[in-house]
Amino acid sequence: MAAITRLSFDVAGLADFHASTPTIPERAITSRRKYRAVWISDVHLGTRGCNAEMLIDFLDHVDSEKMYLVGDIIDGWAMKKRFYWPATHNDIVWRVLKRAKRGTEIVYIPGNHDEMFRQFTGLDFGGVKIKRQAIHTTADGRRLLVLHGDEFDAITLSHRWLAHLGDAAYEMMMTLNRWLNRVRRWMGLPYWSLSKYAKQKVKNAVSFISKFEEIVAREAGARGVDGVIAGHIHKAEIRAIDGIAYYNDGDWVEGCTALVEHYDGSMEILHWAEEMAARESQPESEVRLAAA
Repeated sequence: MAAITRLSFDVAGLADFHASTPTIPERAITSRRKYRAVWISDVHLGTRGCNAEMLIDFLDHVDSEKMYLVGDIIDGWAMKKRFYWPATHNDIVWRVLKRAKRGTEIVYIPGNHDEMFRQFTGLDFGGVKIKRQAIHTTADGRRLLVLHGDEFDAITLSHRWLAHLGDAAYEMMMTLNRWLNRVRRWMGLPYWSLSKYAKQKVKNAVSFISKFEEIVAREAGARGVDGVIAGHIHKAEIRAIDGIAYYNDGDWVEGCTALVEHYDGSMEILHWAEEMAARESQPESEVRLAAA
């Protein structure tokens, strides 16, 4: 917890954070996309695994009436071990708070890695509402339960030491992933997630993810909603489970994905690494400037 206080902003000062100047100026994009709602989670600010510049690019290209931050936005676990907070991580906070100032409804649902913010549930900081869970009603009238999902992870709940051990192993994987992608960039190749590939190939990981999705969907059904939106497991997904719509917005460490709702109520997962790769072949018209 002490490491959190070393950030260049504090919770009480979030309301004035938008007055600062970002290191990477916000871009005015002529083809900026607009959605009814956007969900992002598992950003893990405070770690080297966070794909901050890719998320900044996403935030500069996408607008929405509502934005849900579905947990593990800041990685308190990592910062308890060592402090890491580059300027680009401040730039992400700046962009989120600037959205709130411009009228976007922002809901922040802390996860297990940023559980220190759960004590502020029910409060509003700089236009960011902190909630334990939320109900989102889509344009076509469906009620969706929004939560991080660690509530249904037996390892996180009952064996925190094992969860931290797994977190250390995961961090090693992400270090290898960063070096691999540096080589890929040098070779002119797009971003590729080693850890995502490994999870798809390892039987136990696939089994855990499937079971997690089923448990979360079952809980949503028991609460009488039409679907559920979660994060936590770093695997973006849209599928139906026993008549319940299950959505996972993924993460910004491995897959770099977001879940969005269109104005007709339909849902889509945006794979931002692919979006950026496709855009490179068709440069957009854009102007670099600090936001008003």
